[in-house]
Amino acid sequence: MTADDLGTMPNVTFDDLGLDPKVLQAVKDTGYTTPTPIQAQAIPEALKGRDVLGIAQTGTGKTASFTLPMIHMLSRGRARARMPRSLIMEPTRELAAQVAENFETYGKNNKLTMALLIGGVSFADQEKKLDRGVDVLIATPGRLLDHFERGKVLLTGVQTLVIDEADRMLDMGFIPDIERICKLIPGKRQTLFFSATMPPEIQRLTKAFLKDPVRIEIARASSTATTVTQTLIQTQKLDKRDVLRTILTNEDVKNGIIFCNRKRDIGVLHRSLVKHGFSAGCLHGDLDQATRMKTLDAFKKNEIQLLVASDVAARGLDIPAVSHVVNFDVPSHAEDYVHRIGRTGRAGREGSAFMIATKEDAKYLGAIEKLIERKIDIDPVYGKKGAKPAKAVEASADKAAEDAKPETAEAAPKKSRSRGRKKASDTKAEAPVETKVETASEEPASTSEAEETPPKKPVTRKPRAKAKTAKAAPQPVETASVPDAPAPRKGNKTHDPFEGHMPAFMARPIQPRAAETEDA
Repeated sequence: MTADDLGTMPNVTFDDLGLDPKVLQAVKDTGYTTPTPIQAQAIPEALKGRDVLGIAQTGTGKTASFTLPMIHMLSRGRARARMPRSLIMEPTRELAAQVAENFETYGKNNKLTMALLIGGVSFADQEKKLDRGVDVLIATPGRLLDHFERGKVLLTGVQTLVIDEADRMLDMGFIPDIERICKLIPGKRQTLFFSATMPPEIQRLTKAFLKDPVRIEIARASSTATTVTQTLIQTQKLDKRDVLRTILTNEDVKNGIIFCNRKRDIGVLHRSLVKHGFSAGCLHGDLDQATRMKTLDAFKKNEIQLLVASDVAARGLDIPAVSHVVNFDVPSHAEDYVHRIGRTGRAGREGSAFMIATKEDAKYLGAIEKLIERKIDIDPVYGKKGAKPAKAVEASADKAAEDAKPETAEAAPKKSRSRGRKKASDTKAEAPVETKVETASEEPASTSEAEETPPKKPVTRKPRAKAKTAKAAPQPVETASVPDAPAPRKGNKTHDPFEGHMPAFMARPIQPRAAETEDA
């Protein structure tokens, strides 16, 4: 069955799908009257008990395609302890929590119990719900297997199995867990299998676990919604943030999701946006569950305008009013591009999707355009001229900083060195000396740095010590010349100025001279 078959069903409403009146009333309370193509075709087949293979792009209402018929069928019967009657498998905690919200909304008129098994939540609270018995179990593969290995849940009573976002399960490496879970469930069951893309591994899985399924393909696999305007911006790697800020400033962004490939880049980009005055939050797998749910809830309530996220937010999150999606990084997997831009343009609304690419992304960009079978329009403004408004602000700030540099440049040499700081303190102590001798302060100014360094070490007391030694120095010279003076030689021979303690080195020249005077 394809989308063309829907054209033969004019004016289809939820009343025509065969749902229970209580379920129909809950749907009407939400404001929906007309089903989407995937809902109009999948719900009647699911109510017949047949396996369904649904292939549809994101934002087409796949969640209601399996929750509505499941609530209808679960209204008959009773849950037993630790034995859920139906099981819904989701790849991420956010998707699982969203399905749980939809289940509560559509099943409010039915007395059905539900348990949500996801990571980041206490095991004890989940075990209490399982012990009381639940009609529907919504879980991620890892946490479900943890409970199973603890003996807290039995899967032998599952009558309906739903595998949602199967291609995402494949990307996250959950296919071995899914195969194990499918083997724990009775073979006589109904399986509803939904995916946006159908890679070979997913096709193998459907052949192994679905029995004569009804294939419902609303749109070509890996196609993008026609309500989304796609734009490619080519720029340099260092200019990506400037381009992003320009897009957010020039476009009419009511709220938007910005996707990055790496978790560490999410934190850096988030802080950058907040620093530039944008209302932004971040969402990735390393955050604890409470923080993730709080951030997502704030984004849904428009308390924050932008959400910087990883591919955790790319699959199935139902936020109808997202006006813009920006791929800050080109996704390395082409299928992720389809899911990312599927966050906007939902439920018939128009949306805009931008992708910032560099030369290094040529390989991934080619794979994306090959998958969606179209060329993405290149914007000639944002990539080249669009970054200028954001840079102009920074350039003006840099110019102002440069204008202030000449004033600081004069003081910089004094403060650029640690010696300069000491010199500033030393000059204060040496100031009185410089005022007394002006020539001494002028001469070092013309000398080299090697000649300037010695005066830095002595303190003001050392020059005074040198002055004393300079005065005392001539006295030994005068006494040294006493033996050579004629007056002592002409005096009495018995006169001995050294009082018998003359040094030996002076005895030789004195004795000949004394002999000459005796001869004379």
